[in-house]
Amino acid sequence: MALPSLRAAACHISPHILSAARTTQKTIHCINTAARQSAHLVVFPEASIPAFPLWSSLLPPTHTHHFFRRMVQESVYVDGEEISAIRQAARDNRVVVSLGISERVRYSSGTLFNTNIIIGEDGEILVHHRKLMPTFFEKLTWAPGDGYGLRVAQTRYGKIGALICGENTNPLARYALMAQGEQVHISTWPAIWPTRVLVENAGNEHNPVSTRSRNYDNIAANHTRAAAHCFEAKCFGIMSAGHLDDAAMADIAAMTEAPEDMRKRLASYPRGASQFLDPTGKTVEGGFAMDLTKDQLLDGQAMVTNMEAILFADLDLNECIEGKQYHDVVGGYQRFDVFSLHVNRQRHEPVQFHDGNEDASSSSSLGHDGQTNSGGKGREG
Repeated sequence: MALPSLRAAACHISPHILSAARTTQKTIHCINTAARQSAHLVVFPEASIPAFPLWSSLLPPTHTHHFFRRMVQESVYVDGEEISAIRQAARDNRVVVSLGISERVRYSSGTLFNTNIIIGEDGEILVHHRKLMPTFFEKLTWAPGDGYGLRVAQTRYGKIGALICGENTNPLARYALMAQGEQVHISTWPAIWPTRVLVENAGNEHNPVSTRSRNYDNIAANHTRAAAHCFEAKCFGIMSAGHLDDAAMADIAAMTEAPEDMRKRLASYPRGASQFLDPTGKTVEGGFAMDLTKDQLLDGQAMVTNMEAILFADLDLNECIEGKQYHDVVGGYQRFDVFSLHVNRQRHEPVQFHDGNEDASSSSSLGHDGQTNSGGKGREG
């Protein structure tokens, strides 16, 4: 039996900075828009709601307490009203949705996770993944996740998996998804990735290498990682990066002591790219985009960087087959007698309670939704 084909949509959008309600409405608008263009899978960037914490890369921690407070207040519960509304939009449009969020938990007033959820076309949460390890300055905002979400979503459009930003550098996390038959791999990214303060002047005798040239090249690095995974897994790739529009940069800048300087700095970094990759790692050509600012279709679009748009491509999963004849690294091209991988998919909880008058089978824990759950597992959705 032939494998399915699907139309995928990557939403290259800017959040309403630190506003979960407004960004949720924008998310639903994009789902509706993508569905009208016959999309089956709609993908959103890393931490799309309520924002990616760029300020932690550009300001010292002593100047970001108010940002963190707002980030906590505007982060969302997986069982909260914002995600419920998005699940309803997926159900109404009969589409699969992959969404990056900053996740809040009920057992703490300040613990957050960098989370990606995959919602099925029936509105049910199929995968709830928390980023295994926050990268670099992200550690000032998010806690480390666990292996619970290292799963692929079984959909009628194929087996869909997702990893968040730097996790696409982790070969074991990637292999865990490959070993479940992943056919579409989603990698999510921020709009920019500042690693140095950019300056306009070139190198001099005291600094022979221009600082500008030494900032982390997130466009090249992201493509390298996503393409490598597609080639190794023989799967399609969806690179979904965020965007920063003028309003978003102004909102971030307004919360700093030097707004004009911050605005210029935010605008100076190279933008992340959203695009589709085939099972050889090449960019998928022949797609189209919906320019959300002008509300018009753009033909022949293969990549989006500097505008707010939804990028579309048609993916035929039968193209995933031929490469497996050469290198099926989870099958005929693997040595299971030499290598083995064990993945702990237990959801980490802060405490497990055992009452003295109960046996071990009746133990409970405080789940991620703040409810008491049997057997130490949180409730999904």
